[in-house]
Amino acid sequence: MRNISLILKQFSRSVLLVAGFAAMGLTAHAQGDAAKGEALYKANCTSCHKLDQRLTGPALGPAITSETDDKWLTKWIQNNQALIAAKDKKALAIYNEYNQAGMNVFTNLSDGDVANIITYVRTEYKKMQSTPVAGAPGAAVAETGPSNTLVFGLIGVIIVALIVILVLNKAIGTLERLVLNRKNLPADELEPEVEEVAVDRLATVKRLAKNKKLVFFFILAGTVAMGSWSWVTMWNTNVHQGYQPKQPIAYSHELHAGVMKINCQYCHSSAYKGKNATIPSLNVCMNCHKVVKTESPEIHKIYDALGYDPQTQKYDTTKARPIQWVRIHNLPDFAYFNHSQHVKVAGIKCQACHGPIQTMKEVYQYSPLTMKWCIQCHKRTETNYKNNTYYDQMVQVHDRLKRGEKVTAAALGGLECAKCHY
Repeated sequence: MRNISLILKQFSRSVLLVAGFAAMGLTAHAQGDAAKGEALYKANCTSCHKLDQRLTGPALGPAITSETDDKWLTKWIQNNQALIAAKDKKALAIYNEYNQAGMNVFTNLSDGDVANIITYVRTEYKKMQSTPVAGAPGAAVAETGPSNTLVFGLIGVIIVALIVILVLNKAIGTLERLVLNRKNLPADELEPEVEEVAVDRLATVKRLAKNKKLVFFFILAGTVAMGSWSWVTMWNTNVHQGYQPKQPIAYSHELHAGVMKINCQYCHSSAYKGKNATIPSLNVCMNCHKVVKTESPEIHKIYDALGYDPQTQKYDTTKARPIQWVRIHNLPDFAYFNHSQHVKVAGIKCQACHGPIQTMKEVYQYSPLTMKWCIQCHKRTETNYKNNTYYDQMVQVHDRLKRGEKVTAAALGGLECAKCHY
């Protein structure tokens, strides 16, 4: 009997251990977002790579699927030149295989962006290896991460495991009473009979409360759950990633910046010379839409806001009113960000912060815009000081300081309007 009791106890622990590993496995599943990775892949990789065929570079499907070291892949994608300069064996092998043709560096991609691309490539290549014909038996199913059924199923497994443990503990107690009865031990050493338990409805709860292992398990699980919830809640306070408000005019960046390939600075000219990118005035829209798509109801909203009559082609300023655009990207008042310093001086593309803007029908906040996110970018981005007027000016200022000459604030850009007016 004692052996049976020990076996049942070990079995209950095994059930609980399996449930714990299942929960850990679900948490570790799908570190990247394939949907976001698709947009990043199309914006950065398709000019040189295909998933299943060799183009300028290798076929990414088998290359990324066969490489199990994601940390190395991240370093290679972000800055392969640094790995080659460090004489990394894998990097040198790839570099020599492709006749020492250098791959572009993508220092603008965060670790999360690279993880999304890797997840997308592996997911799509897995589908391509499966039955390619849509609707055929065994056709590949898109991997979208753990479904609600799987999540609720896991919760059910954990609940069933707890119930099994309680039942087994009850069975163990019954077996121990039978053993004591057979040994003719005094009645005061026996546990209460069924009738006594029925009288005291809280007897089971009291008995469970005396089980130190069970109490420790619930305390630990509660502490972990509350700690995780508190951490995620505080970490995401004032983080509006994915924010996509409805705008008063349905303006499509996918059409203008993507299909028509209009340069971002044509509308957001202040991003090249000032602190703020600013919202373009409606007069910029009228440069084209005096004659283009004049029948569109969305274009007529611009006409109404300007007091413009398309029949007479005249403006009535008394009817003019501002368009109430909804701001999407909004930094705290204590955070200073200068667009011109990043766009003009550093030569950073708009997509580095705003994501694949050329594919967005409605703009949303792509990046978290947190302090950590900015610092990670600053650590990865190399300073390009060659043929750069800004840094040339700084070198001249330092040379003047070395010669003991007087240097005023004006020489350091103190006469720029954005220094004070923003």
